[in-house]
Amino acid sequence: MSTLRQYELVYIVSPNATDEVVAELHTQVEAIVGNFDGRIEKTENWGKRRLAYEVNRCKEGTYVLELLLGSGEMVTELERRLRVAEDVLRHLVVRVDEELHVAERTATRRAETRKRRRAARGLPPEAPTARAPVEAAAKPVEAAAKPVEAAAKPVEAAAKPIEAAAKEEG
Repeated sequence: MSTLRQYELVYIVSPNATDEVVAELHTQVEAIVGNFDGRIEKTENWGKRRLAYEVNRCKEGTYVLELLLGSGEMVTELERRLRVAEDVLRHLVVRVDEELHVAERTATRRAETRKRRRAARGLPPEAPTARAPVEAAAKPVEAAAKPVEAAAKPVEAAAKPIEAAAKEEG
């Protein structure tokens, strides 16, 4: 058995097709995926949308996205079946696990570079959460606000006798 890979399948169904036809197509895709020991991770029906250009005299179509996990043979069979399906205007299968792997590797590499540069500059290591830098930046602001509050107390205390004298005169 070949290795399982992640694929995105997007197909556009004719605007004349009913919801039952779209459901039947989804059932056929499920059956093919099941025959090849794959699985459907997610299905999204994007509904009717306008096409970028006219296809088979249709200006709009029903878009459906399927996130699949399976083998290359499964994809070959899916493409063969979708190519001959009357209600499918267009379809596209894209392997996405490799792009996800590349993006993950790039993010890891960037984090390591950032950590190395912070250490070279003598800065403390970066906080593990995205919220921590915001909280760390707020601490100096709070610390700076405390002396201002402390300085305001004597001013308020000095203002009380002035207010009392103003009331007696008024």
